[in-house]
Amino acid sequence: MPPHGHRGYCIIRSQFLFLVLSIFRSVSWPTVVRSQAVQAENVTVLEGGTAQISCRLQNYDGSIVVIQNPRRQTLFFNGTRALKDDRFQMVLFTQRLVRITLSNVSVWDEGGYFCQLYTDDTHHQVATLTVSVPPEVPTVEVKTEAVEGGEVELVCLSPRSKPPATLRWMRDRREIQGVVTQQDYGKTYSVSNTITIPVTMRDNGAQVSCEASHPALGTQRKVRHYRLDVHFAPTVKIIPPPGILREGDSLSLFCSVTGNPLPRIVQWSRVNDTLPERAETVGPTLTVSRLSQAHNGTYLCQAHNNYGRAADHYTLLVYDPGAVVETQSAVPYAVIGGVLALLVFTIICVLIVTIWCSVRQKGSYLTHEASGLDEHGEVQEAFLNGNDTREGKKEYLL
Repeated sequence: MPPHGHRGYCIIRSQFLFLVLSIFRSVSWPTVVRSQAVQAENVTVLEGGTAQISCRLQNYDGSIVVIQNPRRQTLFFNGTRALKDDRFQMVLFTQRLVRITLSNVSVWDEGGYFCQLYTDDTHHQVATLTVSVPPEVPTVEVKTEAVEGGEVELVCLSPRSKPPATLRWMRDRREIQGVVTQQDYGKTYSVSNTITIPVTMRDNGAQVSCEASHPALGTQRKVRHYRLDVHFAPTVKIIPPPGILREGDSLSLFCSVTGNPLPRIVQWSRVNDTLPERAETVGPTLTVSRLSQAHNGTYLCQAHNNYGRAADHYTLLVYDPGAVVETQSAVPYAVIGGVLALLVFTIICVLIVTIWCSVRQKGSYLTHEASGLDEHGEVQEAFLNGNDTREGKKEYLL
């Protein structure tokens, strides 16, 4: 919107000032030897801040100094306010420097401010006021719901900045490339960065961040963090008690359930039967007191949400004290039987090795005996007696 002030009042004041200027110009003034000049300084300020607009004078001899806004409305005539806008203040008027301030600056105040020095020849310079609009912390919009095995679409939005802000998505210090769009609203810009990423249940709770950078922020960033909310079907696992259950014991089963959203109801049941009369369910826990063999069976835990259902089962087997003792006492006998079997196997192996060594030794003895006959010159007689070794032996002895 244009600066504050009464338009009618401004028009009347401007007409009056121009009339005064005409009178000043019609008057004959002494010749000025020194050449007067005016210089203006460009200014950059953040929106909402205070701008200082300065006009530097050279060889000033008291001529009229006029300061006008970008719409060529006179703000000050020498040191006198011409435009009724309290945001403008004359803070300095000397022979070398004229300075005004503009508080609560908006983008609509941006433009060229004229510093004019009225002499025989009008001199003027333009001080350009540039207004910078840094971005606020960006917002994050979820365009598509995150479901396990699918994709989620996230939009990071910076609705207002000047010049346009730079947006980028980050995850684990790595940039996620997205699609950047920019919209011009005349004086400011809207910027968005859209990403589409695949998700699984392991991504639930993972953090992504959208960072906005801008020249007015320097090295700082405006950051918006977002935790992924991935929906997935539940999982169910029954955690049984340790050890063997006997008659008279108590049973306590805990049903561990995950899922997003987390199932609000956990259902306990017994396959092909109803739950025992002494069974109590408190949330995910099933308790049965004073167990008996009538409680034997398969117990089922079930849970579901909008994305699926899951179940787990536990088979209960209750022993009477006698059966449990016999089962425990049979364990040492099984160990002893295993040791005896190993011992018998070892003895058999030893016997086999002994027999094999004996056969090898006997063969060596017979070979040595045959060699002895040859040494005594009786090999021929043994050969003539044929294959009957014992008969050859007898003849040799006689």
